[in-house]
Amino acid sequence: MDRMIYLAMNGAKHLLQQQASTAHNLANVATPGFRAELNAFRALPVVGGGLPTRTFVVDSTTGSDFTAGAMQYTGRSLDVAVRDKGFFAVQSPNGEAYTRNGGFEVDANGQLKTRNGLPVLGEGGPITVPTDGQIIISEDGTVSSLPNGQTVGATEVGKLKLVNPPERDLIRGGDGLFRLANNQPAAADPQVQVFAGTLEASNVNPTEALVNMISNARQYETQIKLIQTAEQNSRQAAQILNIGS
Repeated sequence: MDRMIYLAMNGAKHLLQQQASTAHNLANVATPGFRAELNAFRALPVVGGGLPTRTFVVDSTTGSDFTAGAMQYTGRSLDVAVRDKGFFAVQSPNGEAYTRNGGFEVDANGQLKTRNGLPVLGEGGPITVPTDGQIIISEDGTVSSLPNGQTVGATEVGKLKLVNPPERDLIRGGDGLFRLANNQPAAADPQVQVFAGTLEASNVNPTEALVNMISNARQYETQIKLIQTAEQNSRQAAQILNIGS
């Protein structure tokens, strides 16, 4: 009886974690460049004397879905999307990090930043641009400034640091940014190119996420019913033993 309760309890616990991950993905359907979290269940035996038939469930995050999202043309000069593989490098409080969200802003000091205030890194460090000109970002990530009212005479002010580390080496942080497992900065990759005036949409499929939420909820209900059934069986067994004694 205890084995049934133990298995159902662990199943219910990790289904709640799976549901939280699915809800997180669904909440980021509209977040540019978001990569869906992937989770999987695996069973491990309980190690110890007297419990050779017991197992418990581990909900392991297998990583992220790095499938590219749809490209959405915005026409805004500071909206940039990575073409195919690669990431933008940004400066986070915990060191260099990587994102696919290319919706940039220029602050009052002319520093190029993400919409949540993180400096965007160039190959020589954070990029600063003139605040009184038009910003142009080319396919190779070169950032230029064109004086207002002019069509020629753009001046190069920096180049976006575009990286393409092995996806298996990337770890997602609690802030949604990716970092290398050894927390070392990745080298710039000249093969990575970008689309200007474009944002990459989240790769979360909202329909699939909703179906997963319903499936997780039903599986959770099944685990709870198993626990209730085990409790009823235990009570009935206790009554039979009491009558027999």
